[in-house]
Amino acid sequence: MSAPSAPPAPAGPRLLLRRLREVLIGAGDAQQRLDRVVKAIAANMVAEVCSVYMLRNGVLELYATEGLRAESVHRTTLRIGEGLVGLIAQQMRPLALSDAQSHPNFAYRPETGEEIYHSLMGVPIVRGGRVIGVLVVQNRTRRQYADDEIEAMQTIAMVLGEMTTGPLPGQVGGETAGQRLSTRLAGIALNDGMARGVAVLHEPRVVVERHVADDPQAERRRLDEALSGLRAQIDQMLDHPGLGGGGEPRDILETYRMFASDRGWVGRLHQGIATGLTAEAAVERVQVEARTRMAEASDPYLRERLHDLEDLANRLLRHLVGSADTAAAGRLPNEAVLLARNMGPAELLEYDRGRLRAVVLEEGSTTAHVAIVARALGIPMLGRVKGALEQIDPGDTLVVDGTNQQVFVRPGSDVLRAYGERVAVLQARQAAYSALRDVPAVTRDGTRVSLALNAGLLLDLPGLEATGAEGIGLYRTELQFMVRSGMPSIAAQTEYYRQVLEQVGEWPVTFRTLDIGGDKLLPYLAMQEEDNPAMGWRAIRFSLDRPVLLRMQLRALLRASAGRQLRVMFPMVAEPGEFVAAKRYLEREATRLRRLGEAGPSGIEVGSMLEVPSLALHLPALLPLVDFISIGSNDLLQFLFASDRGNPRLADRYDLLSPAMLGLLRDIIRQCDASGVPVALCGEAAGRPIEALALLALGLRRLSMPAMAVGPVKAMIRSTDLPPLAAALAPRLASAERSLRDWLRDYTERQGIPL
Repeated sequence: MSAPSAPPAPAGPRLLLRRLREVLIGAGDAQQRLDRVVKAIAANMVAEVCSVYMLRNGVLELYATEGLRAESVHRTTLRIGEGLVGLIAQQMRPLALSDAQSHPNFAYRPETGEEIYHSLMGVPIVRGGRVIGVLVVQNRTRRQYADDEIEAMQTIAMVLGEMTTGPLPGQVGGETAGQRLSTRLAGIALNDGMARGVAVLHEPRVVVERHVADDPQAERRRLDEALSGLRAQIDQMLDHPGLGGGGEPRDILETYRMFASDRGWVGRLHQGIATGLTAEAAVERVQVEARTRMAEASDPYLRERLHDLEDLANRLLRHLVGSADTAAAGRLPNEAVLLARNMGPAELLEYDRGRLRAVVLEEGSTTAHVAIVARALGIPMLGRVKGALEQIDPGDTLVVDGTNQQVFVRPGSDVLRAYGERVAVLQARQAAYSALRDVPAVTRDGTRVSLALNAGLLLDLPGLEATGAEGIGLYRTELQFMVRSGMPSIAAQTEYYRQVLEQVGEWPVTFRTLDIGGDKLLPYLAMQEEDNPAMGWRAIRFSLDRPVLLRMQLRALLRASAGRQLRVMFPMVAEPGEFVAAKRYLEREATRLRRLGEAGPSGIEVGSMLEVPSLALHLPALLPLVDFISIGSNDLLQFLFASDRGNPRLADRYDLLSPAMLGLLRDIIRQCDASGVPVALCGEAAGRPIEALALLALGLRRLSMPAMAVGPVKAMIRSTDLPPLAAALAPRLASAERSLRDWLRDYTERQGIPL
């Protein structure tokens, strides 16, 4: 659908915008430039008064005026919501009155001399989606301001807000107008810990640097081309086979397509250009209007649609400037806190870990793979922080408190002081855990427990010595593939696995073959989009269908393990036949290595991940074939309850400590023990003391977890007497309770078991 042609606007607004640009970048100090600005606006708007109020230290201060008494400048102030100026700032919307003094919000300031002016029109000055001031014109007569005058004022105010970026009169140092107050946002802890840093957007907002158009016709053409590209992109996404079945993703894209062709929305964009704005500035003006409506909307459906418009405008801006990079492509501040709606594990791995302090997501769940990677990297992460992208500006100081599941935005000195004290407490607690490094993980009744680490990067391996763990219970080999720009060769893989084994020393390492697919995609490998990727073509299914990739990895593992024991396990096995097929490839590669006369491992142990419930029913057939079993609790939980672990609406609906899940785990452990097959659990549950306590009560004696979890879990183990706990837990597995978490927590409090 072609965009409607906009009627030509009068030359006045365009000429005024050019004049403002000349004034704001011209000679003189900030006060002199503002004084010239209000004179120019008053003349253009045929107004007897033009005033600029700027937000400073939480109040609106009169910064410049043409028409009011000069002595009131920097003397007259209004709080947010006070007077008509304060009301405009509070509501973030224009106000036009023919008799301002009759309005209930009118606040008289005798020093201004404004009692002789009756009509008033004011608009908020907005920058970065927030009010930083108010622009006002006044007249002596009871004048009715026309809609086109209000729109012209909004355009002027937007340009004024974007151009007024330097220190203003009366400000010191780096103080900026419109500094927002401190606030606290709640979320859920995807990875524990505390951090302080400055906010960085994962997908940076497009910064509009040029607001005034030199050639309106050229700007219209640029806008139309960008709109065509945006529509084509949406159509291409809708034509994807993975969306053929409909559902929420397709509904969202259909809404985007409707908005992208809406004559009203497109007409507003063209109208902005007609007033003298560039295409980018016109999009930004429409964004500001949508944000204003969003702040007022109480209906959840309407707010969601306005969110869609915001996202659509951001996409259009990217089409206009041709930018698609994330913040990982640039240089991060020394202490960065990353903000995103959501992100995948590969995207997180692109960032400089030395500079990244924490991650804050508007979505996310504790079992999503990006959260697992964050735990592997030791990066605090909060998820489901509602409104984070709206309420946090790039460059804001943040304190992320994963322990109490909150983030402090622009914290005051009291919060920063408390943060420092909290960090000192955590350091003392970590020192206490470090003191347990060389102490065995033995319960009070003498039960020995083996604690190993989950790893996936070389930088994880120093945690082995630091924690006193007994080897690597899960090495996620796919992370090596995800951090590369191309497929690693056999030689590169061999060298990498050799480094892993050398750094670990004599401790065992259990390598898991590639588990790609779902939310773990390789940028250089074409993967088909799926409706349910977590249950789709991933892990062992992908490897068996692409055996060359599997054989390359197995060959590298065999070569790297020359002279020592090799432990390999295959992920997401759903039936014994898949394990047999994968093991056959390993045996063929081992035979090939011997035939070539190359040195191989001293021994090979082959195991299976148990993540798919169907495999639990196949255990009698599987156990004679494997050397060990490793339970993946994250996938097992989501498949057991048919609950997508990446869906924030379902993240807390089902609990690993439910009787059904614990009963299934108990049966798996019993069958493995009866067959003499070692069984471990390497999912995230192993690293949380309360879940680990339940696993021990079920009979599990091998746990693998992130390095940060070893100390707390070991402290729990050494304070626990297992026989009475196991006896108390057993009858509850037949209960109809949703979860046994509260019961277990009460038990630990009564017994003095630290969690």
